[in-house]
Amino acid sequence: MAAYKARLKAFEDTLNNERIDLKTLRKLCFNGCPFEHGYRSTCWKILLNYLPLDVSQWKEILEKQRKLYTHFVHEMIVEPGTKASAGSQADDHPLNPNPDSNWGAFFKDNDMLLQIDKDCRRLCPDLFFFQKATEYPCKEIIHADSRVETLRKRVEHCVLHSETLKVDRFGKSNMIASRRKTSEEYSLLPDGQEAHWEVVERILFIYAKLNPGQGYVQGMNEILGPIYYTFASDPRNEWKEFAEADSFFCFTNLMAEIRDIFIKTLDLDAVCGIGSMMASFTSKLKEKDEFLYNRIKELDLKPQYYAFRWLTLLLSQEFPLPDVLRIWDSLFADDKRFDFLICICCAMLMILRDEIISEDFPTVMKLVQNFQTSKVDLQRVLSKAVDIR
Repeated sequence: MAAYKARLKAFEDTLNNERIDLKTLRKLCFNGCPFEHGYRSTCWKILLNYLPLDVSQWKEILEKQRKLYTHFVHEMIVEPGTKASAGSQADDHPLNPNPDSNWGAFFKDNDMLLQIDKDCRRLCPDLFFFQKATEYPCKEIIHADSRVETLRKRVEHCVLHSETLKVDRFGKSNMIASRRKTSEEYSLLPDGQEAHWEVVERILFIYAKLNPGQGYVQGMNEILGPIYYTFASDPRNEWKEFAEADSFFCFTNLMAEIRDIFIKTLDLDAVCGIGSMMASFTSKLKEKDEFLYNRIKELDLKPQYYAFRWLTLLLSQEFPLPDVLRIWDSLFADDKRFDFLICICCAMLMILRDEIISEDFPTVMKLVQNFQTSKVDLQRVLSKAVDIR
């Protein structure tokens, strides 16, 4: 208990300086950020280059960035949503070939939005947080007098309705309307409320609109989710209120570092992106445990079967959320964070070494694709990763 209080005091002293000592902060965060007093939320904002080291600049930068995000919401969701609710202009219609037609962009966005919506609704299914109503919904969108079509309503309108002509045995025909259901149905909050997953959906939609060359790629929700959860759970209301905007910019900065692994054109054989990361992973494993490396090769257990997800989603699917947050403390704190990610992945395999050596392909495959079921202590994984590094 005394040691934990000493750690809290170390974070307090470091964050209360006029200028943050980055080296000290990295060292503290690498060993885990406390949730108390919003330390993790603040530290992640610094480590993800959202807040500068000069604390006197924080207020101005936060006001500027939050105002900019509000502008994005208005331009990309509120204005188009208002037009959709009010109906388009008479000379604009779905078949309008004019490149300036609002309908062209609308249809193009819908495919992307449907995927974002599907992914966000099932975000962290074991955690009720994302299904709960946020205390700070977008007022422009959910206000009682608002005439904006929300992204959720837009998705609901996208679901196709069809009519089937049915003829009975007496020759009488009837049109039967049917609604094409999505693969999963979800309970929704009443009008006037927004679930946290809807906030995540809005962030991803805006990000995709601002990055048309990349757009939305499945899995980005798993990267944004822990960031938003951390900021939206901040014990300080004055920070929690702006979790959406702050999450957007921290997610954007993180994606700037890892965007190559989400670009589809950079496939497994590319010299950069996910192919390069998996090559580095297998090379590191061979260097640290050549016998295990050869056994995995003998089983024909290719890294794309399991390491693709580990590396692309920063292990967010391999551990429960509290453990993911702890892992990300170390990743964000490390100045070579993705090298350390590779070390963690190697550690995971080396901890399963006995089973990999003794078991057959189906058993080993199940183990590495469902690492959570092995119930390995996270601290053991991190300690092994530090030894590997």
